[in-house]
Amino acid sequence: MTLTYKGKTKDVYALENGNVLLKFKDDCTGKDGVFDPGENAVGLTIEGIGQANLKTSVYYFELCKKAGIKTHYVSADIENATMEVLPAECLGKAQGGNGLEVICRLVATGSFIRRYGEYIKDGTVIEGGYVECTFKNDAKGDPLVTGEGLAVLGVMTPEMFESMKEQTLKITKIVADDLKSIGLDLWDIKFEFGYNNGEVVLIDEIASGNMRVYKDGKIVEPVKLTELILNR
Repeated sequence: MTLTYKGKTKDVYALENGNVLLKFKDDCTGKDGVFDPGENAVGLTIEGIGQANLKTSVYYFELCKKAGIKTHYVSADIENATMEVLPAECLGKAQGGNGLEVICRLVATGSFIRRYGEYIKDGTVIEGGYVECTFKNDAKGDPLVTGEGLAVLGVMTPEMFESMKEQTLKITKIVADDLKSIGLDLWDIKFEFGYNNGEVVLIDEIASGNMRVYKDGKIVEPVKLTELILNR
């Protein structure tokens, strides 16, 4: 296999069979040693979190499969913290970027408050959820982009954007309902999508490091969250 990309939390390898291998790492996004899924840089390392994130991803990819939602997931090797996935073209890559992040917010917090704190209070519930997109560009601070902007830039058609938004809301509900069943509240979560055979499908992972979850008004740290998800 050939290393094709070194990411913040995963490395990407091309396999001889045409698929892709993701190697999960123990790095997490954050700042000054504090976990924050809204940050665009590695802020801390947590031993074992890579393998834990893989287990969580497999769990939620299987739930998506049962719900009829297509993803890139093929199989996983938990011991080696790797996941085999279908090849998918990264959204935005054709425009010279490193891809697109899609965030679904159920509660206003984090970077949303840093941008719009004059208009909304931290902790405000967002009825129905709010989907926003950012280009993965560290130098520019992951700039926001609208659905209309993605069409103008040639990243995706308005129809593809609506499909991605609809999938995002459905997947977020699957995760939120599952967490609610064990007494946890999902506040926000981020995804990545890509093109596979002309379709926009969920790629990357669905893991504790990409979501903000609270229990009894206090944030649940990634390692503890994974334990709660997998050891119910």
